[in-house]
Amino acid sequence: MRYPAVVQKLIEQLAQWPTVGPKTAERFAFYLIKQRPEFLRALAQSLLDLQGQLTQCQVCHNITVENPCAICRDHNRERSILCVVADSRDLAAIEETGQYKGLFHVLNGTISSVASGQREGLTINHLLERVASQSISEVILAFNPDIEGETTALYLIRMMNSTKVRITRLARGLPAGASLDYADPMTLSHALNYRNNIK
Repeated sequence: MRYPAVVQKLIEQLAQWPTVGPKTAERFAFYLIKQRPEFLRALAQSLLDLQGQLTQCQVCHNITVENPCAICRDHNRERSILCVVADSRDLAAIEETGQYKGLFHVLNGTISSVASGQREGLTINHLLERVASQSISEVILAFNPDIEGETTALYLIRMMNSTKVRITRLARGLPAGASLDYADPMTLSHALNYRNNIK
């Protein structure tokens, strides 16, 4: 059945979200149709606020409303340790453990092992500049233990191989295929505390 154009347009927009197929988008659309106008106005305002208020930290590339972000401005953080993550969700998951007190660098994604040109949009060059220009003694590579995470870690290890910085990775306490943002704080705490040397 073809829905009215306004409904069809909403379904098509929702279907572009990650892991949302046409049927799920249709269910979401009809859920929204049944909501009160004040709910829809609040949702619409929240979406507009994402563009109007959020920005990217000029230092670590985390999402923030202030620039630099609160973590980069915190002088109590251990500034010689840099934890590299794929996105802000992974940063938040590590912060939630309360175990890590260093700085972060958000890559804004990972390198795909099959798609060339996947480095566009990633903040790898800025990461290398930070390692070269700041007093960084250790870089922790904190990526999901999947093919993209492994590919990204191996690439960064190669790029930093000539530096004197210590490179570590999260310990293998995380199951293969797991996502950092779904891991429980205890698992992440162990992974951070028992990370392995790479060089």
